[in-house]
Amino acid sequence: MGKSGGKQEQNTAIKIRLHPTAEQAELIEKTFGCCRWLWNHMLADAEEFYAATDLHYIPTPARYKKQAPFLKEADSQALCTEHQNLRRAYLNFFRNPQRFRRPRFKLKKARKDSFTVYCRQYRTGPSVCLTEKGVRMPKLGLIPARVHRRVPSWYSLRYVTVSKSKTGKYFCSAVFVYQAEASEQIRPRPERTLGLNYSLGRFYVDSRGESPVLPALEESREKLARMQRRLAGMVPNSQNYQKQLQKIRLLYEHMANARRDFAHKESRRIANAWDAVCLRELDLRALAQKLDQGGGDSGFGMFRQYLKYKLARQGKAYILVDQFAPTARTCSHCGQENPGLGSREKTWVCPCCGAKLEREVNGARNIRDMGLAQFLQKFDCQERRPSA
Repeated sequence: MGKSGGKQEQNTAIKIRLHPTAEQAELIEKTFGCCRWLWNHMLADAEEFYAATDLHYIPTPARYKKQAPFLKEADSQALCTEHQNLRRAYLNFFRNPQRFRRPRFKLKKARKDSFTVYCRQYRTGPSVCLTEKGVRMPKLGLIPARVHRRVPSWYSLRYVTVSKSKTGKYFCSAVFVYQAEASEQIRPRPERTLGLNYSLGRFYVDSRGESPVLPALEESREKLARMQRRLAGMVPNSQNYQKQLQKIRLLYEHMANARRDFAHKESRRIANAWDAVCLRELDLRALAQKLDQGGGDSGFGMFRQYLKYKLARQGKAYILVDQFAPTARTCSHCGQENPGLGSREKTWVCPCCGAKLEREVNGARNIRDMGLAQFLQKFDCQERRPSA
C-alpha cells in the first residue's frame, strides 16, 4: 500500500427535490428572471466597455438596482454569484479560448434556470441550512423537501443551487465540504483487478465474460416513439401540443433517471468488489457515429465518471488503456497478435496457440493485463522514489 497523505478537504453534494408553496415558487421564478436579466445587462455593458476602451470591466449588481428596483426582491447572494460567474467565464475564455467559449446571453426559452446562494455564518446561525423538513434559505424561508440522505454533523454546507427541470420540477443541489483522511493507495493484484470492455449492445463485457443486467427501457422507448408520432400530427404550440410535449418530457426524465440509477448502483458494486478497474480510453460520440447505431444514450460515459470518483475515494485505481492498443486482436493466452482479424468477427482462433477466443471477452482480459502492467510500473517507481 502507498502512504497516506493526512487529512484533506473534500466536497460532496446531494440533490434534493423541492416542493415549494405557490408564494415560494413565484419568488423562485422571480429570482430566475432577475439573475438572467442581470447576466444579460452585465454582459452587454462589459462588451460595450471593452469595444470602446479595449479594457475588461464588469459592473457590479449594485449599479443596476436603481434602474431596476425589482432586483431587490431577489436574494443579493444570488445576484453576486451571477457577477462572479460572469467574471469567471471571461477569465476562462481569455486563458484558453480553444477550450472555453465566450460568454453568451441567456435566453428565457432555453429552460436552464438556476441560481446559487452561498452559506454565510451569522450570530443567529447560518444563512442556509438543511433540516428534516426542507431547506431554509434567505427570503424564501423553509422550502418543503424530502431530504433522503442524512448529512453527518461534521459536514459544512458551502452553497446551494436551486434549479428547475424541463418538466417544471424544482431541485436543490447542496454542496458540503469536510475534512477526510486521505485514502491509502492500494497496490492492485491481478486477481483483484477487473477489465471492462465497452460493448454497444451489452453495455460492457468484463474480463470474466460477464455483463450487467440493463434497466428494461424497451417498453419506454416504444411508448416514446408512439408519443412522438402523435405529437407530429398536432398543431404546433396548441394546448394539446403542449400537453403532449409535457408527457414526452416526463418520459424522457423517467428514462434518464433509470439510467442514472443503474450507473450509480453498478459503479458502486464494482468499486466495492475490486481493487482496480481497467478501461479503454474511448471517444464514445465518435464511436457511435462511426458504427451508425443508437448507442449514444447508454450512459456508459456517465458510468465511467461515477466509477472513477468512487474508486478514488477508496484509494483504488482507475486505469485507462490507450484506445489504439491492439486489445481485440491480441490473444490473451499467448500474447500473439492477429493483424488479419476482421472487425465483424465475434469469435476467432489464435493461429499460434489454437485457443478459441470471444472477441469482447478477450479484449477485456487484454485491457486488464495491459492496464495493470502500466499501473504497477508507475506505482513501483513512486514507491522507490525517496520522500522529501
